[in-house]
Amino acid sequence: MTVTRREALGLAVGGAAALTTLRFTAPAFAAGNAVEDAILEFTGGATPGSGDITIGAPEIAENGNTVPIEVSAPGAASIMLLAAGNPSPGVATFHFSALSGAQEAKTRIRLAKTQDIIAVAKMQDGSAITTKRSVKVTIGGCGG
Repeated sequence: MTVTRREALGLAVGGAAALTTLRFTAPAFAAGNAVEDAILEFTGGATPGSGDITIGAPEIAENGNTVPIEVSAPGAASIMLLAAGNPSPGVATFHFSALSGAQEAKTRIRLAKTQDIIAVAKMQDGSAITTKRSVKVTIGGCGG
């Protein structure tokens, strides 16, 4: 079987168009259960309860490109931050050791739109706790 240059070029352009379309549509479908899946993977399948975990975030973020966030959970081995409304909800995971002065972290994150910020802490005893906070975004930071 011989393939002409024109046919090869047509196949290459068609394949690139298909990959581009899939690349831009896949995150919209994956975001539905992505938050729950990330929480279950982080906690090892356990359902997190409530406890001593706090999220510090502005109630209104004028620009979603850089939103200051702080999280603390005394006694935590690690803390995971999720942005439920972003195309990729995983934001950060912080790990703490016995040498950590405090189980708290500060960072700046991008938010695409008004959404909940979710923090899940895995405690030293293996249990997990969670909390969430809503942040209103006036100008989206993920292309919005």
